[in-house]
Parts: sequence; structure tokens; C-alpha cells
Amino acid sequence: MKLKMLYSFLKTDIEEIEKELNLAIDSDTTLLKEASLHLLQAGGKRIRPVFVLLAAKTGEYDIHVIKNVGVALELIHMASLVHDDVIDNAELRRGRTTIKAEWDNQVAMYTGDYMFARALDYMTIIEQPIAHKILSNSIVELCIGEIAQIQDKYRFDQTLRDYLRRIRRKTALLIAVSCQLGAVAGKVSPDIHERLYRFGYYVGMAYQITDDILDFTSTEDKLGKPAGGDLLQGNVTLPVLYALKEPDLADRIKHVHEDMPTNDMAMLITDILQTNAIKKSSELSQRYLKKALHELDGLPPSRAKKSLRDIALFIGKRKY
Repeated sequence: MKLKMLYSFLKTDIEEIEKELNLAIDSDTTLLKEASLHLLQAGGKRIRPVFVLLAAKTGEYDIHVIKNVGVALELIHMASLVHDDVIDNAELRRGRTTIKAEWDNQVAMYTGDYMFARALDYMTIIEQPIAHKILSNSIVELCIGEIAQIQDKYRFDQTLRDYLRRIRRKTALLIAVSCQLGAVAGKVSPDIHERLYRFGYYVGMAYQITDDILDFTSTEDKLGKPAGGDLLQGNVTLPVLYALKEPDLADRIKHVHEDMPTNDMAMLITDILQTNAIKKSSELSQRYLKKALHELDGLPPSRAKKSLRDIALFIGKRKY
């Protein structure tokens, strides 16, 4: 079953958000519009807006209000991707050339900034002050996560705690906030939107760990970027941390650099796959998913709750 089937009843509302995203990146500046559209047309799962919509279903659901939150969260996510590609010097994103590759770093950085600004503009329709506090805090943490990723490149002595803190800021937080802000916009009680925040956080951690596993186990065609690309760029992910515990592999991993020959990198990936690194990474991902599902137990039965549960389980079984 495809992910979209798990929330097919939201099809009309998701299409509404997609239309609004196109309006959001419109600009009188042709270059800015073209660069923004370049990323938008590359597609994406739109999982953050989906979480916004599903969480809002636990309260007062008004698509004309809720869609603004979904657009804002997707724009923030897109902006972070644009900035990521500059930091990583990435040429491909979702199988297409990145903005920095199609134009240059300056255009990419200003395009990302533009998306951030438009996101804040869309959030102004939400009257609850707590929503704006939550969003501003998440952007601060996201930026700290970006800096941490730069500082941690090729730092092979980092700890599991370093890794978990980084992916919390880089991925899990925005998914958690998507759930929480959807609920806040739906005017639910604090205990419900805090529970949904925790659900989103645990799902987000599992999601990123799964992504890091797939970077080793999937293919370039499915990933839209070269397999093993994270390690080649110096990003020390969970499978790498576990593989570093193997004495025969540790020295080879520590000598990885961005100009490493393709054959050498392929051999290293093969050897990492022969360790228990993937198995242990998957086990930690499953622990986070279990915690996420536990948070849903406190919500009343609903179609939205079932979809949230199904999405979490899908993430746990994701193969690409």
C-alpha cells in the first residue's frame, strides 16, 4: 500500500494546500519565482501538511484556517532543504538538480530565506499567541541543528547523544510541531496538542533513522541521490556510529572524504551492510515508533487517529 492511501480522505484538502503553495511562492521577481517553483515541482511527500490536517481533525476543523498552517510548515521544510543543499554542496534533490546547482549558492540562500518569510506570513492568520511561540522556537532549534550538522561533518568521534540531538532538531522537531500546530489551530486542549507533539517527535525520530538506514540499503533511483551519499558528505548517521564499533571498519570509515573513489565507497557500504549496524538502527527506530503509538492511546477514536497510527506503522516498514 502507498503512503497516500492512508490519508486518501484528505485528498481534496491536500490539493487545496498544493494550490496554496503555488500561490505562496509567487513573486514579481522572476528569478525568485522560478527557483522556488523548481523545488516545488520536484514534489515530495507533503507529510508535514498531512500531519497538520490530521492533528486538526482532533479539534475544530476549518480547512480555510488549517491550510495556512500546513503551507507554513511545508515552506519551512522546503527552505531548510534549499539551505541544506548549499551546505552539502548537493547536486540532486528528489531526482532533480538542486537550486544551487541550477543557479548558484546566492540564489539558493535567498530563495530559502524567501520561503521562511512567506511561512511566517501565512501563520499570521492563527490568532493563538502560543502557536507563534511554538513556531519561532522551532525555527531557532532548526537553525541550531543546521549549525550542528556543519560542525559534526566528518567528526567520527561523536556520540549517540550527539546524533539524536541533531536529528531531533533537523527532522523530528518540525514533524512534532506540525502535529502540535495543527491541533492548536483546531483549538484543542493543551493536553491533546502536547500529546500530539510527543507523537510527532517520536515519529520524526523514527522517520529520520529510517532515512539514514535507507541511505545504505536503497538505490540511487529510489533515493533520488547516490546511495551512501550522507557518509560521503561527512554526515555521521546512526548506521555509521554502530559500524564504527567494528575495529576492522573504523579506520576505513574515518578516512572517508568527498573525493573518495566510487569503487572504494561501494566496497565500504557493502562491508557496513555485513555488520549489525542496520539491524541495531532499525531496533532503535522501532522503539521510537512504539512510543509514538503509545501517545495515540490517549486520543478518542477517530478516522484521523487511525490514519496517524497507520502512517507511523508505514514509516516503520518503509523500504524506500
